[in-house]
Amino acid sequence: MEVSKLPISATQRGKLISAGYTSLSSICSASSSDISRGTQTAWDMLQEEQESLARITTSCADLDNILGGGIGCREVTEIGGVPGIGKTQLGIQLAVNVQIPVEFGGLGGKAIYIGKCLGFYTEQSAVINYLDKFVSEHKDVKVVIIDSIAFHFRHGFVDLALRTRVLSGIALKLMNLAKKFSLA
Repeated sequence: MEVSKLPISATQRGKLISAGYTSLSSICSASSSDISRGTQTAWDMLQEEQESLARITTSCADLDNILGGGIGCREVTEIGGVPGIGKTQLGIQLAVNVQIPVEFGGLGGKAIYIGKCLGFYTEQSAVINYLDKFVSEHKDVKVVIIDSIAFHFRHGFVDLALRTRVLSGIALKLMNLAKKFSLA
């Protein structure tokens, strides 16, 4: 079988062909060190990606150090802790750090702040589902801050499997939005 017909990415096919591997038999006869010569390791690729990510400062040097320089764009960062520890204040500070007005429970500026003022998980889910459309129309948005996803899921769920599916769906949607629009 030819390398050009392998079910791998075009980039990987191009790398193999440019390295002289044109058939599956030529790859099989090569040692792993021959094939990997000149390629990046997974660690190298991760480091390169981490260095290329924009970061937003939390205004706390120690926390920024823990987070590798601040809250990373194209990532979902979860800040957890007991009530009263300062999670809401941190969220507000992040919005201030991107130099925009904060709108509680609303959408606007370069940051979107979704507060606990939304009544039910269905309302919060609806706002999160609308984010893709909103951010695609407002290219200046850099940060989405959700002040407690878990708050809306603590009570009223008899079906815990449903709760898990809904929370997992929200997490996946937020990760996809972060990557698609380079959001923090």
